[in-house]
Amino acid sequence: MTTFAGDATATLPRKRMGSGVLFRDAVNRILLVGPAYKNYWELPGGVVEGDESPYDAARREVGEELGLAMSPGRLLVVDWVPPRPDRTEGVMFAYDGGVLDAEATANLQLPADELRSWAWCTLAEAQQRLPPLLARRAAAALEATAGAVTYYLEDGERIC
Repeated sequence: MTTFAGDATATLPRKRMGSGVLFRDAVNRILLVGPAYKNYWELPGGVVEGDESPYDAARREVGEELGLAMSPGRLLVVDWVPPRPDRTEGVMFAYDGGVLDAEATANLQLPADELRSWAWCTLAEAQQRLPPLLARRAAAALEATAGAVTYYLEDGERIC
């Protein structure tokens, strides 16, 4: 039997990952998108592909979903999400997209097959549109923009 001195990490557990971007407007509302394939709203973003960094995924997703060519700012939150009956556990990242001005907002281009709409929302409005986990994550990300901090969350709850 031949032994392979290859990558010992190949047998380690794998986690699903996603990256999102928190955009704000001049009055601190946050941008939410309505995916065509889901019945709830989200922050712009999506799945981190194989061999792609979470940061690169955030940049790619913003380009695909909103037509914006930009590099996100600093990392606002990391959220470990436990497994559920319909999903494996995962690690989610949210980056700072900064403040979008009226011109950038007017130029948003949604892919019709992926997103049905977008909306600026106060935090209270976002909490009504988002599932509870995503609402907690968005609130923590918005709070993180006010200081030079990155929060670690578990299931959307701030741990540190």
